[in-house]
Amino acid sequence: MVESIDIAEIKRPSGWSPIRRELGVRSFGINAWSGDEGASLVGEHDEAQSGQEELYLVLSGAARFTVEGAELEATPGRAVFVRDPATRRAAVATADGTVILSLGGKPGEAFEPRVWEVNAEVFALFADDKVEEAKEMVTEALTRFDDRTALTYNLACCEARLGQRDEAVTHLGEALAMRPSLAELARGDSDLDAIRDDPRFAELVAEPASQSS
Repeated sequence: MVESIDIAEIKRPSGWSPIRRELGVRSFGINAWSGDEGASLVGEHDEAQSGQEELYLVLSGAARFTVEGAELEATPGRAVFVRDPATRRAAVATADGTVILSLGGKPGEAFEPRVWEVNAEVFALFADDKVEEAKEMVTEALTRFDDRTALTYNLACCEARLGQRDEAVTHLGEALAMRPSLAELARGDSDLDAIRDDPRFAELVAEPASQSS
């Protein structure tokens, strides 16, 4: 059976077109990123944790790639391959209507979907105020991924927005126990406004007391 999709029709507000998720591709990661001039299409990152190689192909427009500080201008038909997972990479659109296709996989291993895809979908649902749907997605994903930190944090955000204060505080505490640095994000995260006046919230996100020498 042949399946097809239109990248523009599945594009999320962030410019992400989740091709792999929409088609159920299981052998490799594939996504598209769209935006006008100045838009960040590939946020600066590395793939050290996933161990994946990544290939980027400019489909339309133009983009400036920055790979370990070196800049590369890319127009339609240009492929940029980042072999070393530890290499930092990013891309910015330099023309309106730019679309970049990205593909990734770890050499010699079966592809496994990454948890970031779920979290990106959750952000899109938040933008559409579909919080109940977002909570269902996060709850289901928690049974499938070993990397539970961001999912647990986003579950707390869902529960706070739904008025489930006790559950939100509990899951925020669990997320911060796994990654204490998330406290800085939580302090200014509007998704947690509903529990901001809870003394337990203040205790969880309190900045460490400075120590005198």
